[in-house]
Amino acid sequence: MARSLQIRGIPASHRELLLGAVAYRLQEVALGGLRPERHRQLRHIAQQFNQTGEIRRRTRVELKSGTRLVREWQGRTYEVLVLDDGFSWQSTHFCSLSAVARKITGTPWSGPLFFGLKQNRPAARRSSQLPYPAEAMESGDAAR
Repeated sequence: MARSLQIRGIPASHRELLLGAVAYRLQEVALGGLRPERHRQLRHIAQQFNQTGEIRRRTRVELKSGTRLVREWQGRTYEVLVLDDGFSWQSTHFCSLSAVARKITGTPWSGPLFFGLKQNRPAARRSSQLPYPAEAMESGDAAR
């Protein structure tokens, strides 16, 4: 196929890139493209790279089937088994860890956060919020 698509005057490294792009487009047409969430992620990564020159990836914990997750919450211990296709708790199958956390707590929870697999990020401070109490700013104590 590379010979039939030979492009003259383009350096070999660029030809390989172009061939990869054409191959991706053919696959995209035949099998469907990326989901909207992946498009958003890629746009965000590109924006981040354009602004900072680097890409920060979030580390994602990969759980192996058979792993047991244990969490003590409100005086009870909860144990969840990781499966190939989800999670098991009290002989019930769940598709996500968040669904298990929701069932345990009765409120919407991030499963990875609830089971300690992910750290909670502090909420971003709104521009209307002051880093110090207003009284401290007025008295000059904020610099201390």
